[in-house]
Amino acid sequence: MNDAVSKKCSACQQFLPVGAFASNSSRPDGLQANCRECAAEYYRRRQEAQGKTVRVKVPVPRGHKRCPQCEQAKPHSEWEHNKSSSDGWSSYCRECRAERNRISYFKRKYGLSPAELDAMVAEQQGICCICLAAPAEHVDHCHETGRVRGVLCFSCNAALGQFKDRPDVMRRAATYLEGNAWKPTLVAPGVYQLPS
Repeated sequence: MNDAVSKKCSACQQFLPVGAFASNSSRPDGLQANCRECAAEYYRRRQEAQGKTVRVKVPVPRGHKRCPQCEQAKPHSEWEHNKSSSDGWSSYCRECRAERNRISYFKRKYGLSPAELDAMVAEQQGICCICLAAPAEHVDHCHETGRVRGVLCFSCNAALGQFKDRPDVMRRAATYLEGNAWKPTLVAPGVYQLPS
């Protein structure tokens, strides 16, 4: 056989095309001694001997990639581009990547696991604890201490932010809505007195 076209694998003793061997610049022919399949099997056995598990390689159709989280082969249209990866695609499909990012965000920002967040929402019966009408979807926290207070709807969470988490301002706003206008009295230039 022509050595430029095929090579004998030292493990399985078969003559295989040179494309079946990984490159190795330290060897005279520039190729590994074992074919890719035998090298993968040797690696798997070595890892299992150390108590580690190796993912089973699943055949994937051309133009698709397998997501390690949902374990589905999905078309490239359901993946984000990633120039730094070997195949040019992100490690997880868009759906799983979004879920992983969501979990990471709540853990990093609020110290909440998905189970803890779900328990908070369930404790509130799934509704905002201020308006008692809209679904609880936004984590509310104290901007000074970082302590999580509850889960609110978008409008109530935004309202607290607009009132800058100041109870005195919110009390005046509630009194104003009830028809009692608080008219401050000018006592000195730039100094106002509020009615008690």
